[in-house]
Amino acid sequence: MKYDFENFGCLLFNDKVMQKHLPSPIYEKFKKAKNHEVPLDNECADAIAHEMKCWAIEHGCTHFTHWFHPLTGSTAEKHNSFIEEKDGTAICHFSGKSLIRDEPDASSFPSGGLRATFEARGYTYWDVESPAFIRGHVLYIPTVFISYTGESLDTKGPLLKSIEAVSEAAKKIVNAFGDKNVHRIIPSVGLEQEYFLVDKELFLKRRDLYLTGKTLIGALPPKGQELEKHYFGSIPTRVNDFMEEVNKQLWDLGIYAKAEHNEVAPGQFEISPLYNSLNIAIDQNMLMMDILQKVALKHGLVCLLHEKPFDGVNGSGKHNNYSLITDDGQNLFDPGTDPHDNVRFLLFIVALIKAVDENASLIRLASSDAGNDFRLGGSEAPPAIVSIFLGDTIENILQSITAGKPTSYVKSGLNEFGIATIKHLPKDNSDRNRTSPIAFTGNKFEFRMLGSSLNASQLNIVINTSLAKALNEIASDLDNAKYRQDVREKSLSIIADLYGKHQRIVFSGNGYSEQWLKEAKKRGLSNIPTFAEAIGVFSKEESKKLFLEYHIYTEKEILARTEIMYESYVNVRSIECKTLTAMIYQNVIPSAIKELNFITAAGMEFISESTKIKAHKLTEFIDECSLKAGEVEDKIVEMNMLSNNEEKCLFILHNILHLTEQLRKIADKMEHYISVDNLPYPSYEKLFFSLDY
Repeated sequence: MKYDFENFGCLLFNDKVMQKHLPSPIYEKFKKAKNHEVPLDNECADAIAHEMKCWAIEHGCTHFTHWFHPLTGSTAEKHNSFIEEKDGTAICHFSGKSLIRDEPDASSFPSGGLRATFEARGYTYWDVESPAFIRGHVLYIPTVFISYTGESLDTKGPLLKSIEAVSEAAKKIVNAFGDKNVHRIIPSVGLEQEYFLVDKELFLKRRDLYLTGKTLIGALPPKGQELEKHYFGSIPTRVNDFMEEVNKQLWDLGIYAKAEHNEVAPGQFEISPLYNSLNIAIDQNMLMMDILQKVALKHGLVCLLHEKPFDGVNGSGKHNNYSLITDDGQNLFDPGTDPHDNVRFLLFIVALIKAVDENASLIRLASSDAGNDFRLGGSEAPPAIVSIFLGDTIENILQSITAGKPTSYVKSGLNEFGIATIKHLPKDNSDRNRTSPIAFTGNKFEFRMLGSSLNASQLNIVINTSLAKALNEIASDLDNAKYRQDVREKSLSIIADLYGKHQRIVFSGNGYSEQWLKEAKKRGLSNIPTFAEAIGVFSKEESKKLFLEYHIYTEKEILARTEIMYESYVNVRSIECKTLTAMIYQNVIPSAIKELNFITAAGMEFISESTKIKAHKLTEFIDECSLKAGEVEDKIVEMNMLSNNEEKCLFILHNILHLTEQLRKIADKMEHYISVDNLPYPSYEKLFFSLDY
């Protein structure tokens, strides 16, 4: 792909395009609406719709869609043609009304009981902050999704509310420090997307992969990721061609794809865009995931976004790099050249520490799903215990303030390394801690627990709302300070007080160690090992209070989302269990019998003792597999007799998962006794290394 800067974002109806196409008064009205100064009127909407339609038709569009993020975790779209009939003639028409609102069927999406099947009406409303874009012949208009009775049925609506909540709270702090020209503060996020690629032909031969997105059985090959040669290694030609097309599509959509590389596990890769305002960053990430999957198919590949598609190697995450940016470009998490003297920066740091400590369980829940349980706690993924890594410099400064001691800061470098051609080798304030769920990385916080397949909205809703609460409480404490020096002194007092109360959440050591488990328990930190157990946190009274106070969710919406999470977990695990038992009965056992028949075809009296042992082992494995699969099926029947999804969810967790793990171990052991020709599915070895050749 060659850089063509004139065409960067050519399929994006962004601010630059609007300024070019819209009359100046209409454009100024739109800008004010986008900045939350005035609502968008009908005249303005009609003018924008007309120009948007003309621009889209020039680019080959015949249809438009209101693109939204329902509670399925993915995106949704319904294509409507621009064609209308007037006096017996076909015309292209697109009104302001059509731009602002559409009506998809709300009853066919998860609602957690908010909408009955017969209550079908729902509305999508234009999100003016996220630009429209073109894919193929369709103009996509980002929208929020709301029920007929006004409840949010998507992730974007609550996200936008949480952005406003943290913006208003952060503005109070900034204004208190004398910066009265800041009117809005927007969370900025960079989402690093990890994924696996497998050969499409091999994928279609694995029922577990195409039905569940992960392998349910499969023995590790002699070589996996042990040699660590794949990480940052030479990108396979086939994958490089795929990446080029992905980059071209992202380029046309104005998405700044900055980095791409091999990840640690074989067949695993990462793509990282530049930072953007939170709302747009999430829209772009959802778009990026769809592009990765569709472009992969064109190259004879399948893109796996599941957090743990393969046992025994690294899983995939979506690191959520979070900062706060003022409308005049200041990063409130930037320590500057003298962090020990940057009181406003330190105040925002302790606000986030307080927010995380008070809402750690919500952050754990919002970062995960049924798939992420298999990833957390190993292979560079953070553990389920939420903690913050600050690095030595910031941690020492906060400890000094808390202890009432003078603080100092020494710039670090690597001059002693001895490269004569470079005068100064800069060094960051702190090392990285790969086992930390949340790490301060220079001028942002990296939330590393988030699963690769997830919409990042829910995590950021929790971060925004928790931080808004902490900042508002700090702002109340600052109200009594009249002068800038008073604000500084009061802030130092607040910093000392809050860090003293919440420093238990700060941890710099090995998050995988047994010592940390004991230490975390001693500190009173929450440890919720599974997503199933975390779901109930969402509807606890303290969670309700937080969300209700900032008008993020109504109580009905909280209960509905809780029910949706339980239902989703039950459905995902049920499909996995049914797929596993089907593969055991229809693939694994028949292949073992085929192998047994092959080695005993001449009769037991004519085969060697070692072969007799192999035949005996296969017979044992077949019996064990059949019995264990039967146990799993019996438990599924028992689970289905329970009355509600919460009971079913916990029943699966405590009564079925250990059986499926045992069943997998038996099948994986048996795989070693089956010859390659009789193996009923492509092995891990083929799945891992087919892209290299």
